[in-house]
Amino acid sequence: MAGGIPYDNARQRYRPGVAPTLRSDPGSVDELLKGYHPDHGVNARVALSVGVNRGEPCQPDLARHLQANALIDDVDIAGAQLVSTDVLIIGGGGTGCAAALTAAKQGARVIVAGKLRLGDSNTVMAEGGIQAAVGDDDSPQLHFEDTLRAGHFCGEPELVAQMVMDGPDVIRWLIQLGMAFDLEDDRPTGGNLLRKKPGGASAARILSYRDYTGLEMMRVLREAVDLDAGIEVWNRCPAVELLSDERGGCAGAVIYNLEWRTFVLVRARAVILATGGAGRLHLNAFPTSNHYGATADGLVLAYRIGARLRELDSFQYHPTGIAYPPHLAGGLISEAARSAGARLINGEGERFVDELKPRDVVASAILRECAQGRGITRDGQIGVFLDTPTLELENPGILAQRLVTLRHLAHKCGIDPAQEPFLVYPTLHYQNGGVAIDKHGATNVPGLYCAGEVTGGIHGRNRLMGNALLDILSMGRRAGASAAESKGRVMASRAGIGHVHAWQRELTLAELPMHVKAPQLFPDYAHFDLRVDASLHPTVPGRAVGSIR
Repeated sequence: MAGGIPYDNARQRYRPGVAPTLRSDPGSVDELLKGYHPDHGVNARVALSVGVNRGEPCQPDLARHLQANALIDDVDIAGAQLVSTDVLIIGGGGTGCAAALTAAKQGARVIVAGKLRLGDSNTVMAEGGIQAAVGDDDSPQLHFEDTLRAGHFCGEPELVAQMVMDGPDVIRWLIQLGMAFDLEDDRPTGGNLLRKKPGGASAARILSYRDYTGLEMMRVLREAVDLDAGIEVWNRCPAVELLSDERGGCAGAVIYNLEWRTFVLVRARAVILATGGAGRLHLNAFPTSNHYGATADGLVLAYRIGARLRELDSFQYHPTGIAYPPHLAGGLISEAARSAGARLINGEGERFVDELKPRDVVASAILRECAQGRGITRDGQIGVFLDTPTLELENPGILAQRLVTLRHLAHKCGIDPAQEPFLVYPTLHYQNGGVAIDKHGATNVPGLYCAGEVTGGIHGRNRLMGNALLDILSMGRRAGASAAESKGRVMASRAGIGHVHAWQRELTLAELPMHVKAPQLFPDYAHFDLRVDASLHPTVPGRAVGSIR
């Protein structure tokens, strides 16, 4: 990367309130992406050597996890307590909660097992809003076309159409649960929902609550789950392996209780993976906006049992992650700021991209500016300015009234956003690909469903702002409803980890290392080792699990 322009020099060229010069770029979008987006380049992908996707391209860091050995073997779970349920949901974010509420409403017994606490997820960190075509000047057809185009036409049209058609009903459902949305005016008697235009969209379609929409959404979902007697919640209980039956179907999971340091076998008629993304693997050595538990667990477990994956070489890098100070690197500045009018300025004082282009375009433009020496350097960090002072000058009070989270983040960064611009740089934000599913969330493995960021097929190779929150509720509810139908099925007579033994043979034949194990569960800097942790407190047969809320 070329050296940038020192921060003090860039500040001298920066003029808040003055329209900056727009730097012309004669290149095409395709040239920009291929030249600067992390998904491209000579070392951007490798071919998988084992599994159902053998021979297909994958991001190299992720490939090491997908082609790893299991964390456990038969001896580790000998004598472990056995629990049975109709539907086991792995993941306690927005997807898992939506699936649980829907399945329980249909009479299924549900266990939600989460790695952290209920609600600790990327959902709660989603700031910008949720897309839904509810305006008179909008339609699901426009939403459908925008989504496919932004994803470079790699999304499955049937899945995209289903999601956008679900949009209005999802919003009604959230309001019925008690979620608040911003209105066009603040009259106590209410008014029309306030709509904003996201990057890459042809109409104002974002519905939000201030700039912490995901937090408000997770609040009502968590409260609804806590009040539902048909849902049992296990906090701090990650899944370390799936259980398979004699026909290769999914029959449950091996759960590790982090507090008791014991394994529990949960047999289920249906399993829903709602484990989110992979940001905390820090692919391509990027900082990330993701929550602490986003380590691709669901992808690893699904692939090992035989689920087909897709677009494993495609990830979204959000344009505006914090670049300075270093200890906050990767923290997200919502697209709500750019949607409201905040501009991106390079070290020459120039505006260099339309800030409301799709995220991959904007992120690549920032990376280009830094690579070509027009980035801004400060204490070893590099980025470009997000011009919040001009945003405040042009819209007095917007930082205090609409961009509340941004003001809190600025305080943590030690700046006044009305006086000083943020230094920003792309942050690893979203997993575009994932487990291949049908319109019910079902995978090619009988008994295994997936929903949310762990899946692929809806967003193609780039996701529009606000479509993630819609996706998790649309597919979360559909997967929950479909999995609940399993409550009448006969439980598998045998459940174990036979697929792990077959996987180990495949690794041996491919001459892949057996000492590399996954899922990782926590980032490297957590210094967590399941083998050490579990050995301190061996499994105690018969110990009750109970409801851990």
